Amino acid sequence: MTKKNLTVLSGAGISVASGLKTFRGEGGLWEGYDIMKVASIEGWEEDPELVLEFYNKRRSQLKTVKPNDAHQFCAKLEEYYNVTIVTQNVDDLHERAGSRHVIHLHGELKKIKSSKNPHYVQSFDGAQKMGDLCPQGGQMRPDVVWFGEAVPKLDHAAAVLVESEIVIIVGTSMQVYPAAGLISYAPRFANIFYIDPDPAINYELSRLQNLRIIQQTAEEGMRTVYEHLTKE
Repeated sequence: MTKKNLTVLSGAGISVASGLKTFRGEGGLWEGYDIMKVASIEGWEEDPELVLEFYNKRRSQLKTVKPNDAHQFCAKLEEYYNVTIVTQNVDDLHERAGSRHVIHLHGELKKIKSSKNPHYVQSFDGAQKMGDLCPQGGQMRPDVVWFGEAVPKLDHAAAVLVESEIVIIVGTSMQVYPAAGLISYAPRFANIFYIDPDPAINYELSRLQNLRIIQQTAEEGMRTVYEHLTKE
């Protein structure tokens, strides 16, 4: 029997139970740093050393946390469905839980790229410093999409949504564009599960015919959806 296509749209809320903080709703601070100074192209141009320091700390923190039940249930769904994870997160917790097909819309914390040639990307798990250069002489920077930059994998994600029969939204308020607009690419017949302890319905969600709202945390909600989608 052919497996159905299932896409998970995940955001920062899915990693909270693992110990990673979100940056929204915290007065403009993220781990004690001004968001716009460490997550914007202007911040990088103004003080690249501060930006490298921030991402070095985040990379180090990532080594201290583990995938939680929500990540695990996403991975376990691969036994029953063709699963693609489209995540706004830069952590690698989906991969560490066992998910094999993950699209990182906003880049990956464990990769760095050249500030001169964005196609020069390397895996990286240490501490960056000024003077780490690519072969063309460009300073290496985090491979993260900052405010003020385009989202290069958006078209790839949209193409996945077009082919989806089931969509699970978890850990994201669906309020931040362009990622929030991805749900509009899902077919009209697709079954949509929206997991959020305090759900907010945006324009795209309000237009969906087969929307099921699950007012639970990411871990609780993924268990609920997993059990529903895998029952005989």
